[in-house]
Amino acid sequence: MEKIRVPLGERSYEIIIEAGGIARIGEAVAPLGFGRNGVIVSDPQVKRLYGAPVADSLAKSGFSVETLTIPAGEEHKTLETVARLYHEMLPLGLDRKSFVVALGGGLVGDVAGFAAATYMRGIPFVQVPTTLLSQVDASIGGKVGVNLPEGKNLVGAFHQPSFVLIDPNVLRTLPARELRSGFAEVIKYGVIRDASFFSFLEENYEDILLLRSAAVERVIATSCRIKAEVVAGDEREESGLRAILNFGHTIAHSLEALTDYRAYLHGEAVSLGMACAADISSRLGYLPESDADRIVELLKDAGLPATFSGLDAEQIVSRMRFDKKVLGEKIRFVLARRVGEVFLSDDAPLELVSTVLRERREAAP
Repeated sequence: MEKIRVPLGERSYEIIIEAGGIARIGEAVAPLGFGRNGVIVSDPQVKRLYGAPVADSLAKSGFSVETLTIPAGEEHKTLETVARLYHEMLPLGLDRKSFVVALGGGLVGDVAGFAAATYMRGIPFVQVPTTLLSQVDASIGGKVGVNLPEGKNLVGAFHQPSFVLIDPNVLRTLPARELRSGFAEVIKYGVIRDASFFSFLEENYEDILLLRSAAVERVIATSCRIKAEVVAGDEREESGLRAILNFGHTIAHSLEALTDYRAYLHGEAVSLGMACAADISSRLGYLPESDADRIVELLKDAGLPATFSGLDAEQIVSRMRFDKKVLGEKIRFVLARRVGEVFLSDDAPLELVSTVLRERREAAP
């Protein structure tokens, strides 16, 4: 077992990384002082795989829980889905001492966490992420919320979990495409914060994608430490530090929204966004061309997209104006100075952004 603390004063919590830990979640919940009643929120596939072990472990520790399911797919990350959870939670008698266990990928964590943040004006919740993307990113930091037709994550809250339980063994049931999608966020951590970690990923990406234990455990632990450090330094995105976690996301969110969240997995869209952000950084003279090439090559080596088709650059730029990172009339980008160092900028000319997008589109087969 490995524990990583997210130091946030009275909202501090631990990330527990333990192979097989999913079957011992009740032991972790027992000391926290929750009420006896709770709910597990999952999607149908994850419930089938892991719902019973989680429910059994909680029952053995004296808790009474029901499992609620929400549909898989980003198109269901909506206020309507959250409202349905409220109406299912109320008849179960959940009160302000009750708790929510979010068992699933990033969508489940965001939706279940937002329901917990707003039900009875806030009840505790626990994150049990089951995808690589949610293990290294979405489950940590307390951002919960839903999408609107205009854009991704435009309605939400900051609601920190009581703890995060990561079981690397569950990745064995993850489809290869989902695993690669999560690896995009892992690459992001190397770009934004840790050049030596990026080099490790270049040398070991095959072992990671083959789920060899030592490589996977290092990837999860290092990614979690970086995320914890950034969140501790800027929990509510007030200083600008936490914004570096959005490297590649400005363009990614536009791609997702314009394709109704159906064409790309989140990590695939982030991969495209990072390739474009590397190009923009290099064209502006911030990032050496050799570093931009390294970023794009690692994305390609990992089987992630660096080009796209079917959308116009102008459509993507226009949709960016709905993004949360827009400040006034300027679109803010996270740009890179080198592998391992990024910064927040609103100086990227939209003409250059459009040019880079056109080139990434025209390069598509």
